[in-house]
Formats: sequence, structure tokens, C-alpha cells
Amino acid sequence: MGFTVAIVGRPNVGKSTLFNRLIGEKKAIVDDFSGVTRDRIYGECDWNGKEFNVIDTGGFVAHSNDIFEKSIREQVLIALDEASLILFMVDAATGITSLDADMAQILRKHQDNVMVVVNKVDNQERMYMANEFYSLGMEHIFFIQAVSGSGTGELLDAVVMRIPEDMEQTPEDENIPKVCIIGQPNVGKSSIVNALLGEERNIVTDIAGTTRDSVHSHYLKFGKEMVLIDTAGIRRKTKVHENLEFYSVIRAINALDEADIAVIVLDATQGVGQQDLAIYRLAVKKKRGIVVVINKWDLVEKSTNTAKEFEENIKSKLAPFNDVPILFTSALEKQRIFKIVETIEQVFANMRTKISTSELNEVMLKEIERYTPPAVSGKLVKIKYVTQLPTRTPAFAFFANHPKYIREPYRLYLEKALRKHFSFKGVPLNIFFREK
Repeated sequence: MGFTVAIVGRPNVGKSTLFNRLIGEKKAIVDDFSGVTRDRIYGECDWNGKEFNVIDTGGFVAHSNDIFEKSIREQVLIALDEASLILFMVDAATGITSLDADMAQILRKHQDNVMVVVNKVDNQERMYMANEFYSLGMEHIFFIQAVSGSGTGELLDAVVMRIPEDMEQTPEDENIPKVCIIGQPNVGKSSIVNALLGEERNIVTDIAGTTRDSVHSHYLKFGKEMVLIDTAGIRRKTKVHENLEFYSVIRAINALDEADIAVIVLDATQGVGQQDLAIYRLAVKKKRGIVVVINKWDLVEKSTNTAKEFEENIKSKLAPFNDVPILFTSALEKQRIFKIVETIEQVFANMRTKISTSELNEVMLKEIERYTPPAVSGKLVKIKYVTQLPTRTPAFAFFANHPKYIREPYRLYLEKALRKHFSFKGVPLNIFFREK
């Protein structure tokens, strides 16, 4: 399982600002209007070589009958039970409010897994005023300014100290791929697992969100072995009104941490939505092998080039990394179901590809000579050699005289060259530039 941190608190205390700073992206909408974050947003933070998931919840309002505030409150309560660590955010500018007090009362039961984060501490006067938050009776309190980042380093140091050292896969699991089946509700994830296993292992209904937990199934047929993880569906954000969906998201993210390969299931009648792209990007960021399955293909009216055009449309949305296998299946009709197993096996083999330094240099130095790195600020960049790093997923180090001047377009060129000469379909690559 992964380590998941949930940011909770009343509306308008700066949760989304902190979330954006932790993940290094402006993913959450930030506004001074209370209650902008209506549903969960999730990403990943890397601090001092340790990674963890971050979930930004909506603003917490106790005892409210407003439909959004009620949903937010349910999300917070689920986060308390499901997340590894809670960041309880408050505002030094306004001090302790009745909403903060309500929240603190709930959080005291989970005090060992809670850190109070006092935001907007940007001067000595605010620091003095912020001391009143000690009266909440919480042991771990941090003072930050989320906008500037002041104090977030100390907070992150404390967070990563909580991450257990034994969260990586155990050696005995290395030869058996763990595969999580993820996607929005009602796209047919459980039906695919049942079709593969040949038994009704998971409940299948027309009601979105039937699978409320991750279900592990051991697959061993026709000489192929793997562990299948069927997760709860992830619903489009505009439809998130039930606490089930927030629960599902946390479990799906943790399943990604546990898996080697993510099978992302799409509904052929719906196409690719923003929620599908969000979970795809998260799988790419986590460097998981990826297989895209278009289910319910039997329901689509087809012409000569329907599949080809559908695939091209999907790949245009997945770019820049779109070197992934795309399969068209029907769980109901059991069409091309076993092709999923074969593709998973191939992607897993691609993830474990090891290329000798001599072969890498013979191939890649010719590509570099064909198109050399552009000069930057009058500096001529010369890449001298490349080697594969001994990592769990494919990673390559290119040694150059001025590595800091190599820009993203050239990194993409090198990645494309690696994919042209070697089999890395379905596998995100890590490329590093080091000084020589």
C-alpha cells in the first residue's frame, strides 16, 4: 500500500495552495471565495527521495445541510479512516473558529496521525497570534506560509519521517506482476476480471460504484501468472456527491502504489474523459506499466477505420507519452479478453528490459550525432555516453559537459530514439542528465 496524506480543514484556509506547492503543479483551483474545492484532487509529492500521495479535500463545515458541505464533511471523515496521515489546516489570520473547534474534536481520536498546519504565518505578529492553536490540544503543530513556501520544508521533513521503510515490493513478488484494474465506475472492470478468471469473483451490476474495495485475485492459467487488483471506480468530478466516490479514489490510488502495471479501462461508448486522463497521468508519474483497454466495443457501430481512428484520437489525448498498447474488448462477449493477459505479460517484460552499455552507446550516440543538442547561452552541449541505471523501472543517464542546458524537447527526442530501437511499449522512461 502507498502512503497517503490528506489535507483537511474548513473552507478558505489555503488547502489547495498547500496542495499545489506539495505536488509542484497548479492543479487545484485557488480562489479567495470560500468553498471553491468541491471535490477531491490528488497528486504525488517527492521529498528527499521519498514519495507519497497527496489528496486535497473540500472545505469542512460541521452540522451543515448544504449538499456540498455535507459531501465535503463525509469526505473528511473517510479521509480520517483511510489516509495514512492527516494535515489539519487552519488560518493564523482569523484564529480559532467554531468550525476549527468542531474539526479538532473529531480529529482528537486520530491524534497520532494528525499534524496541525497553521497557514498564513508571514510575520512575527502572526507567529505570536498562531500560538493560540496549541489550545486545540494537538501535539504536532507547524507554522507555514503556503503562498511563499515558508515553513513547508520542516513540515515535509516531518511527513516523510512517518513513511515506513518497508513499503516497497518484497523480493519474492518480483517475478509475478501485480496488475490494478482502474477506471471510472461502470466501465466493466469487474466484468473483465470475472471473464479472465472464468468465475463470478466480483459483484457485477449496472449500478456505478458496486466495487467498494480493492479485490485481489490470483490468476494462473495457460502458463501465465499474475495478481489482479480490481479497484472501485473513479467517477467524473461533476458527479461526485457520494462519499463512496472519495473512498474509491483513495483505494484506487493505493492500488496504483501496490501494482506494477495499471490496466486503465475506458467505456467505448463514452471515450476518454478528464478523469481518465488524470488517472493516466498519475500512473505515468508513478512509472507504472500501462495498458489501455477499450471495453464495450461490441456496442459501437463500426466502419472500416473505426478502431484505427478511435486509437489515434486516444493517443492524441494521452500525448506526450502515448506509446501504450490499446486493446478493444468486450467483457460481455468475451472478445479479446486473453489478449489483455498477453499484453500485460509483454509490458511487464518491457519494464524489466536491461540493455548493455556498449549496445546503448552504439545505438544512441549515432542518434545524438544525427541531431546534436542545441546550444544554449553560447554553450555547446556534448553528450559523451549513456548507461542504463540499476532501477526497478527503465532509467537512463546521459553524461554531458553541460547537462543543465539540455532542454525538454531534446529529452523527448532521446526518449523517442530509445523507443525506436528498443521495446519499451507501455513503459514510462526516466531520463537523467549528468555531468561528465
